[in-house]
Amino acid sequence: MALMNTSLFSSKSLYSNTNSFSKPKDQSRPTFALPPSNKNSTSLPTITAVHAAESTKNRVAVKESSTFTQCITRKWTLDSWKSKKILQLPHYPDEKKVETVLKTIESFPPIIFAGEARNLEERLAEAAMGKAFLLQGGDCAESFEEFSANNIRDTFRLLLQMGVVLTYGGQMPVVKVGRMAGQFAKPRSAEFEEKNGVKLPSYKGDIINAHAFDKSRIPDPQRMIRAYTQSAATLNLLRAFASGGYAAMQRVAHWNLDFIKNIEQGDRYKELADHVDEALGFMAAAGVTADNPSMKTTEFWASHECLLLPYEQALTRLDSTSGLYYDCSAHMVWCGERTRQLDGAHVEFLRGIANPLGIKVSDKMDPNELVKLIGILNPHNKPGRITIITRMGADNMRVKLPPLIRDIGRAGYIVTWVCDPMHGNTIEAPCGLKTRAFDSILAEVQAFFDVHGQEGSHPGGIHLEMTGQDVTECVGGSPSVTYDDLSSCYRTLCDPRLNASQSLELAFIIAQRLRSKRIRLSFGL
Repeated sequence: MALMNTSLFSSKSLYSNTNSFSKPKDQSRPTFALPPSNKNSTSLPTITAVHAAESTKNRVAVKESSTFTQCITRKWTLDSWKSKKILQLPHYPDEKKVETVLKTIESFPPIIFAGEARNLEERLAEAAMGKAFLLQGGDCAESFEEFSANNIRDTFRLLLQMGVVLTYGGQMPVVKVGRMAGQFAKPRSAEFEEKNGVKLPSYKGDIINAHAFDKSRIPDPQRMIRAYTQSAATLNLLRAFASGGYAAMQRVAHWNLDFIKNIEQGDRYKELADHVDEALGFMAAAGVTADNPSMKTTEFWASHECLLLPYEQALTRLDSTSGLYYDCSAHMVWCGERTRQLDGAHVEFLRGIANPLGIKVSDKMDPNELVKLIGILNPHNKPGRITIITRMGADNMRVKLPPLIRDIGRAGYIVTWVCDPMHGNTIEAPCGLKTRAFDSILAEVQAFFDVHGQEGSHPGGIHLEMTGQDVTECVGGSPSVTYDDLSSCYRTLCDPRLNASQSLELAFIIAQRLRSKRIRLSFGL
């Protein structure tokens, strides 16, 4: 990324390898210094990106390149990503302030624990085998301004509702993962934005700069500390909701959001909740009481895009149980479409952490490149380690997804296939606002299930930008949001999100696809 031509910014980048930060004396903890210029300096502890799973036999050969070979053979360190080409990172005007912030975050407690990430990996492995289904959803980008207990509760409650619908239809566990408690940074197609002759940095998420078009667009490292505290507080509340009785199955009828109670989705959910209550009554009569832990709590994990690498590195910890490094900012992180270069900084960082990883894949992805990328990130083919999140648009999905499934299958890799029907369907409304059509989103989901049915692979999950709020950002659905309605409650700072009614409607449709698949399999079809 080129440096800004403005006096507001330093002539040297934080991410170059020409600077030297002081190194902590305690080498048992991660260090977040830039690569030292002193040749006699001691290097950071190294590990190899090996995760405890045996290699798959009878793989087909991959067309290897020198770049691919170097990526999988070189040693990994916490800051080896700094020697790679770096995209989508901000340029801060004061590097000393950045250094101070990163050292502060390094001293903070982890937001998640390694054992939780390992549990998620096990659940994702089940989804890869068709024995579970991933429901991943939340904000396009979390904001400081809308941070509140009510907003967190409403999105969590909506995910619980969708999870019940999918569980009932698919008769399988639903793995619930939020785009929450850390989804702050956003990649942008342009480094700058210009209005009325004024040129400022593009908005890259609240962890980097502010949305207002003024001097608050200048990247501010202090925002990383606020993002950390908000993430920790959000996850703390989510844990309380998940384990404190709010998520108990006996409360399934109480999860209906007030503003969807009297519409079609609310009625359908109430009917389903009544069936669940009847089933619970039968189980109680048979001796299965509500004291069973699975009836009182739910598992819930946090995820976000791994974009702001200095922040991610500052929260990476060496796990004493496994001896592996975990990015403790989230249970799961993913590599975006703009940062998945084989020899790039983001892939270099991700290959050394043991968290479950997502890879966003568009219609531009070459099958051979994807096979190489999986080989770099999961060389020992551990199930649950890699989730492929496709974002293509319905028409492209039917053409581009089959070759990816076939090549990965021939290579012997085990991955969890997930559909992101949001990012390939963004359009501009006549009023100038970005939106997405519910029918286009649904068409991509249907294409995803159709393709996996034809290929004999498992549709492992859904990845949505959605909110528990009654927003008007995506058009369509029932009741329908029109172009004229968009401005009435358009709150997103980046991309448009499904509202609660649209999300629940989509969940019922997906549940029907899961049910149909289950019935076909039961008859051996």
